[in-house]
Amino acid sequence: MDSPKRARWLLRLLSCIRFDEVLVLQGAPLLGAVFAMGHFTHQSAALLLLLAAGNAFLVAHVFMLNDWSGVHHDLRDPTRSAGVFLNRGIRRNEIGALLLILLLLSLMAFSQLGRTTLVIGLMIAVASALYSVPHVYMKGIPLANSLLHVVSGLLHFLLGYSVFKNPDMNGLQIGLFFATIFSAGHLTQEVRDCDADFCNGIQTNAVKFGKKQSFIASFVLFTLADALLIALAMKGTVPQLLALLVAAIYPVHLYWMLQALREGLTFEAVRRLQARYRVLYAGIGIAMVVFVILA
Repeated sequence: MDSPKRARWLLRLLSCIRFDEVLVLQGAPLLGAVFAMGHFTHQSAALLLLLAAGNAFLVAHVFMLNDWSGVHHDLRDPTRSAGVFLNRGIRRNEIGALLLILLLLSLMAFSQLGRTTLVIGLMIAVASALYSVPHVYMKGIPLANSLLHVVSGLLHFLLGYSVFKNPDMNGLQIGLFFATIFSAGHLTQEVRDCDADFCNGIQTNAVKFGKKQSFIASFVLFTLADALLIALAMKGTVPQLLALLVAAIYPVHLYWMLQALREGLTFEAVRRLQARYRVLYAGIGIAMVVFVILA
């Protein structure tokens, strides 16, 4: 393979990474680090950059493993088939090699941040394997898959927290907010993908219990997460201004959720809802950073 062909192949291979999802999942560990680090210094800035790099590699690995494992399901999903790596001229063994390289790079980065961070990174990788790898495939086990997302969401926050402080009760309490949000978002995604999962014989919560029931359960979890953050704000564990912010955006989220219900929980309606509530929670994340720094 000559140099131009190799470059085009590499770009095509890297284009299979879900960069948008990788960006979205940078939030929890970076916020964990912000809550734990205390004063911002040049050294802490360097550690944050290393954490961001390691987490980007890890999250890319997680999604690549999911795509590698579920490639035949995705080929039968009309909403995903066009983007499947096999349809881009990339072989499955090439994706397998890439996801292993991404995991190695992430663990190398975490090893420079301390033993606790490295262990948590490994635990997240194991949870990802339990969710995606064939013959285990907890994605297709109702309730267990949501519990796995709660654990993974908590670990993801503690990944960043552990860079500056050993996980403690405050870290666990704040991390539980992110864990609940993560699990609620996963349930929403199951509702979005319910029709395709049903055709592929994947027993997600939405397939097992129904779209509407799973959608309501997801919003109950979002509500619990918001209530937890308000309680933590009133307690002083997180900045108190966050309570006012959450109280202000909750009715907006509720309105959008009811709108998606009225539209019949179609693929497009749920995807639009996802984009909207991600903006809301990104705003909460930015506010957390600002309030913590000001405090």
